[in-house]
Amino acid sequence: MGQYTESRIEGRVAELELIREDKRNAMSDGLIAEIDAFYTGLPAEVRVVVLHGRGGHYCAGLDLSEHVHRSAEEGVHHSRNWHRVMDLIQFGGRVTVSAMTGAVIGGGLELATATHVRIAEPSVIFQLPEGRRGIFVGGGATARVGRILGADRMVEMMLTGRKYGAEEGLRLGLAHYAVADGEALPLARELAATIAENAPMSNYFITQALPRIADMGQGEGLFTESLAAALVQTTPDAAEGLRAFLEKRPPVFR
Repeated sequence: MGQYTESRIEGRVAELELIREDKRNAMSDGLIAEIDAFYTGLPAEVRVVVLHGRGGHYCAGLDLSEHVHRSAEEGVHHSRNWHRVMDLIQFGGRVTVSAMTGAVIGGGLELATATHVRIAEPSVIFQLPEGRRGIFVGGGATARVGRILGADRMVEMMLTGRKYGAEEGLRLGLAHYAVADGEALPLARELAATIAENAPMSNYFITQALPRIADMGQGEGLFTESLAAALVQTTPDAAEGLRAFLEKRPPVFR
């Protein structure tokens, strides 16, 4: 247990809970450091992480009460550290499922969009209020939220401080599931258990290759797809998947 997070591991699934309830789980340097340490220290057998917040909120973004004046140089390093940790979540080799409630604002939305599966309850508020705070996104929103919404919609969202709810977020792609009150965490755990049973190399290439191919030209992307397919097909799990299909039984992957 850390000061800002609690974690637990059950087999192939780990859970990380943000516990800054009094701050609506707002991001501080300490919280970022604990997220970093959690992902860096996961045992090899963990394949999926369930990420959620305590107290009715996922994450309310940057803790403005801890916002201090930084030089341009310090600001770049601070932002780049956020980028490093968000990249660790998205590309670190584990799948992360977010169970979202309440505030998913600013840095909280940057955190959410670094995860791979996002589930929203009716209380969810998606917002990028930086334009109304005199600051700018720095934790990866331009590269992640912008790719989901498109630059045009993100511009409007930041200029006006517009809020989106769970159903709107589902329509826009900020969430993959919109569920009833109290259903996000149970569904996240269920999906995590299912994903953890997938072939590990399939999970790896799904999370590693697809976002990168999306940034490529079509020719480069198709060539990369061929390489990924060829590599995954050489694994013992690929042979097991084919056998299981022919034998009409569930596969048993490593």
